[in-house]
Amino acid sequence: MAGPTLFEKIIIGEIPGNFVAKGETWAAFLDVFPRSEGHTLVVPKRAAQRIADLSKAELSDLFEGVKKVQSILSNYFKTTDFTLVVHDGPLAGQEIPHVHIHVIPRVAGDMGLALPALFPSSNPPIPPDFESLSKLCKSITGAI
Repeated sequence: MAGPTLFEKIIIGEIPGNFVAKGETWAAFLDVFPRSEGHTLVVPKRAAQRIADLSKAELSDLFEGVKKVQSILSNYFKTTDFTLVVHDGPLAGQEIPHVHIHVIPRVAGDMGLALPALFPSSNPPIPPDFESLSKLCKSITGAI
């Protein structure tokens, strides 16, 4: 990467951040464009664009951070439900080239939607096409 990412600048204090929690290898701060109140980003301190670029330890620590943030937000918002979103690379909608996990607290009546809202044009078969899924699975696992 050419220079520090936006998230690295937040972590080092070059850009203001509202930190909900920090760990040794990760940080969590409120999203500046929240989808709902409490929308928090959990990021590794070391910039990596994709989850596959993280070490096993970094990935484990990152998800420990997610768990910690969920606990904090759970206590504040009195909920146990969250939407977790990862855009893993630019084709997946990632805007900042730095792994980040969106932790969005969910409460009754928040008008948040489920996964189908991300793909409004998709039209999965009903009932599921188990034969096609089986063929695809065999092709995928055969390519390993």
